[in-house]
Amino acid sequence: MAASREGLYHRTVRPILSLTLLGALAALPGHAGATPPNLVQGEPQREAQREAPAATRAAPAMAAQRLAERLRRLGEDGLDPRAYAIPPAALAEADPAAFQAATLRAAVLALTDLLHGRVRDLPGRADLRRDTAAIPLGPWLAELSTAPDPATVLDRAALLPAGAAALKSALAAARARVAAGGFPTVPGSGAETLEPGMADPVRVPALRARLAATDRILAAAPGVGDVYDETLVAVLRRFQAEEGLEADGRVGRLTLAALNRPAEALVRQLRVALDMRRAAAPPPAERHIEVNIPHQRLVVADRGRALLEMAVIVGKPARPTPTLRVRLAAVQFNPPWGVPERNAREDLLPRFRRDPRAMMEKGFRVYGFAEGQRVEIDPTTIDWRGVNPERFPYLIRQDAGEANALGRIKFIIPNSEDIFMHDTPDRHLFRRPDRAFSSGCIRLEKPMELLDIALEGVGGWDRPRVSRVLESRATSSMSVARSIPVRLHYTTVTVEDGQLRIRPDIYGLDEAYARALDAPRNRVAAEAPRAQLAAGGR
Repeated sequence: MAASREGLYHRTVRPILSLTLLGALAALPGHAGATPPNLVQGEPQREAQREAPAATRAAPAMAAQRLAERLRRLGEDGLDPRAYAIPPAALAEADPAAFQAATLRAAVLALTDLLHGRVRDLPGRADLRRDTAAIPLGPWLAELSTAPDPATVLDRAALLPAGAAALKSALAAARARVAAGGFPTVPGSGAETLEPGMADPVRVPALRARLAATDRILAAAPGVGDVYDETLVAVLRRFQAEEGLEADGRVGRLTLAALNRPAEALVRQLRVALDMRRAAAPPPAERHIEVNIPHQRLVVADRGRALLEMAVIVGKPARPTPTLRVRLAAVQFNPPWGVPERNAREDLLPRFRRDPRAMMEKGFRVYGFAEGQRVEIDPTTIDWRGVNPERFPYLIRQDAGEANALGRIKFIIPNSEDIFMHDTPDRHLFRRPDRAFSSGCIRLEKPMELLDIALEGVGGWDRPRVSRVLESRATSSMSVARSIPVRLHYTTVTVEDGQLRIRPDIYGLDEAYARALDAPRNRVAAEAPRAQLAAGGR
């Protein structure tokens, strides 16, 4: 990717630089008599420029200096100015032609990154897709060469992605916070929850200082004292709601982690959010399903209108939900669960050790092999404490039923990761704001509503028939009339009506993207996120 950008410059820009880009800077409208500097001709051309009237050269020189200054402010766009070889200001006096040439080279590369994104793709990120053809570089490069003030071209390119203005404003505020020393920290490990009404001479003042750093109401009247009073509780609840946490006013492990998240991490998330939006491919024109993994939300949309929204449960950090672009192809009723080996040894083995009979009552069956044949084994006859989890010798299957981990409905989205969307008997988990509990698959808050959409156009299917099929407890499957595009994407920062919603980088994919964003140009695509774990199971 990086090599192709350098190639773009040498194939399309450098051959015409003296005739178009540099010539335009030296011969802006109203200065037709100016002599363009030329990279190829070298010193003779610079000598000709020095002999041109000073008034003719002044405007292009000033425009070039403004352009260089704008390039030095690429940090406000989430890019690193050091990546663009911006010439020092002193060169403008020592060698104006060389300064203009170097400035334009930097501007071409920066403009390309502002329009098409600096990180074009990353291994393991199926959700990242650019539509660079929708934003052709040619017209932008031509405008860069003819604009009286080329810096304004970069300004417009930087604001082109949806939500860029709000993201840039938040990035400026986050950078200012970093420059001011970051956020005050709240001591503790989260093991001992700070409850409303408690007195704590260490944590309460620290909490007040931390919240005052981001809450204008509290900053105006921060108060004093060691008691975690109602005023401070109300402020914390606002903070928790903004962070997507349970707004209970209690400072436990998750809330403490959110309070102590470094300001630098927020800067990186916002930089990533800006770059991800550049030339991002639009959603399908047809009806489609979007699952935002960090926000743990599913949306069914059609022509920009949301038909259905729901909370979902996604993979825990140790078993992340992979990013995917797939299609919903079929539905299975009353699915059994063939337990993946990892789930069996890490999740179910401890439960079998505690009470194998209770596992039988939940529909779990255990199989072993004898003389090459699979045979069912009574779980109560197995010495589960003697089973080595590193060499788990059994196959485990859970029968269909109300206790089945997949619930009553499974939505099949064929993929190599064995990921699917499904119902769940653990309905209470949807009330929790942090829902990264699964082994990679997507658990649905409203499976019946999604089923209604999936079965549209399938003759003879309605809610009464679905109810009869489910009540039969027999496993059956059917294809949908028209497959539906599904995208599982990892977007920690969203912009809704100009307001930012930021969720934690639960899998570290933003950090991996940020490393690629800051990598040298010939290694921008080399920083890939760690290969995601195979995430079968529930």
